[in-house]
Amino acid sequence: MVKELKYAYYPGCVSQHMTKEANDTTRKVASILGIGLHDMPKASCCGAGLLTDYDYPLYLAINARIFAEAESMGMDILTICSTCLMVMSTANRDLLADPKLLAETNEVLAKAGLRYNGTIKIKQLLWVLASDYGLDNLKKKVVKPLSWLKAAPFYGCHSLRPSDALGFDDPDKPRSLDALIEALGAESVDFRGKARCCGFQVDIVAEQTALNMTGRRLLEGKEQGANCFVTPCPFCHVNLDNYQGLAEKAVGEKIQMPIFHLSQLVGLSLGMSPAELGLGRHLVSPEKILEGC
Repeated sequence: MVKELKYAYYPGCVSQHMTKEANDTTRKVASILGIGLHDMPKASCCGAGLLTDYDYPLYLAINARIFAEAESMGMDILTICSTCLMVMSTANRDLLADPKLLAETNEVLAKAGLRYNGTIKIKQLLWVLASDYGLDNLKKKVVKPLSWLKAAPFYGCHSLRPSDALGFDDPDKPRSLDALIEALGAESVDFRGKARCCGFQVDIVAEQTALNMTGRRLLEGKEQGANCFVTPCPFCHVNLDNYQGLAEKAVGEKIQMPIFHLSQLVGLSLGMSPAELGLGRHLVSPEKILEGC
C-alpha cells in the first residue's frame, strides 16, 4: 500500500501556458495514483535562472518566499519544470549552507510577514514517481503496458545539474527515467545524448548552433531504434517538438520523432486517451505510433 503523498504543487510558468498539456496531464495522473497536489496561489515565478547573476539577493528572496509558502502548508514542493527545479534547488542549497545568508533573506521576508526555516525539499515528478511513490507500486497501476514503444529517455540538463544541488541521479549516467519507462512496459532506448543539452537557451544567442544540437539529439535516439522520446522537462519538449522542423532543416534529415511529456507517457499506461493527454497540441503527431495501442 502506498503511503499518503501530498505536495505543494509548483507547475512553473511554461507548463501553465506553452506546454499546458503537461500541467493538465500531471494533475490527472496524480489523481489516478492518489498523489495529492495542492496549489500554491501566492507563489511567484522563481526567476527562471535569469535573476541569479543580475540580482542575487532578489533571486534568493523570491525563492525563499515560495519555500515559506510551502513550509506553511507543511509540504515539500513538487514541480514539473526542470528549470524551476534547478533554480529553486540551487537557491535552497545556498540558503541552507549559509546561516547568515538565510538570516539576511528572512529579514527581507519579514517585511511581508513571512519566514523560511529551511525545512523544504524540492522534487520533480520523475523523482516522486521513481522514489516516493515507487516503481513497483506504479507497475501495479499500469492497465495498458506500453510494449510497442521504444522510448528514448531525455533527462534535460536542469534535471541533472548542478548535481550538488539536485543529487538524485548520476549527472553523467542517469537511470531513473530509463527505469520508469521500463516500469510502464516500454523499451528504454539508451543513446549517447540522453544526458546532454537539447539546445535550449542557446537559441537566444546562436540559433543555428541550437538547432544543430536539437537535431543531433533526435538523430542519436532515432539511430538507436527509438520511435519516440520522453522528457520530464517542458523546455526540452519545446525544443525537441516545436523546433523539430527547423532542426530537420539544420541537419538535412527528416526525423519525425514524437515527443512525450513524462506525465503523458505515464497517463497513456494508466489508460488515458490521446484527447485526455492533450496529444493534439504537439507539432509532431504521435498518431502513427499510437496505432499500436
